Amino acid sequence: MIAVANHVTAYDPLVVAHYLYDSGRPPTILAKASLFKVPVLGWVLRKTGQVPVYRGTATARAALDAGLEALASDNCVLLYPEGTLTKDPELWPMSGKTGAARLALLTSAPVVPVAQWGAQAILPPKRKFLRILPRKTVQVLAGPPIELDDLRARVTKSGAPTSEDLREATNRIMTRISMMVAQMRGEERPDGLWDTRRGERV
Repeated sequence: MIAVANHVTAYDPLVVAHYLYDSGRPPTILAKASLFKVPVLGWVLRKTGQVPVYRGTATARAALDAGLEALASDNCVLLYPEGTLTKDPELWPMSGKTGAARLALLTSAPVVPVAQWGAQAILPPKRKFLRILPRKTVQVLAGPPIELDDLRARVTKSGAPTSEDLREATNRIMTRISMMVAQMRGEERPDGLWDTRRGERV
């Protein structure tokens, strides 16, 4: 399976990985390379054999291949479709990159959305030190798999996903995660997703 999660703080990969491990699905994490430099988190990622993603380089393809290999071995792959910490001023999920969608459309693995909220109280965005006390509550919620079979059918015919298919799959993924985060926060989710290029929700 492919687990896709929202990304609020550098600490939340540990939270989501712990949740998946306790659910019997220890994940292979495809994480941006800079997370491997975060104290404690980077050490854990390296020791557990996770995969760094160097975006915009030739090794980005190697990360995709590692994901395909992990799925072929019946493993769980954890991805953060946003590609980085959310830039939404209110910490809502933002628009995603297409890496998770590409991996999903090239395989038959179910794509399970995982929403998390509360990890930012332990390590606020752009901070370096954990706030362990007082004790914090973190919520994690997994939803049913996201429907992508119609897009996979197109790939079967053409041999490769189009940019439109990748964008559609990514929008479905991020919209579902956003709805689940709203459920956890007990709030109405905002219209649209934050677009970092435009600096607004689109």
